[in-house]
Amino acid sequence: MHEAKSQLSRLARLARKGEEVVICRAGRPWVRLTPHEEPARRRRPGGLEGRIWISPDFDLDDEQTIAAFENPGVFPGSE
Repeated sequence: MHEAKSQLSRLARLARKGEEVVICRAGRPWVRLTPHEEPARRRRPGGLEGRIWISPDFDLDDEQTIAAFENPGVFPGSE
């Protein structure tokens, strides 16, 4: 434990790099150093109301688009 006190900066750098750092006391594991991670913020749905506009015919079938999927020859050079 005493040695860890004098080496804390170095041990912290190792932990930040992904190394497992376990500090022992009297020869037995006492604490483990791990890098701090910010907790993920909870998403709040619905933040874009009034900023996005979707056309009323957005999900209507478009015959030209359907034909393109069903008949790849619709596009030049795809035959």
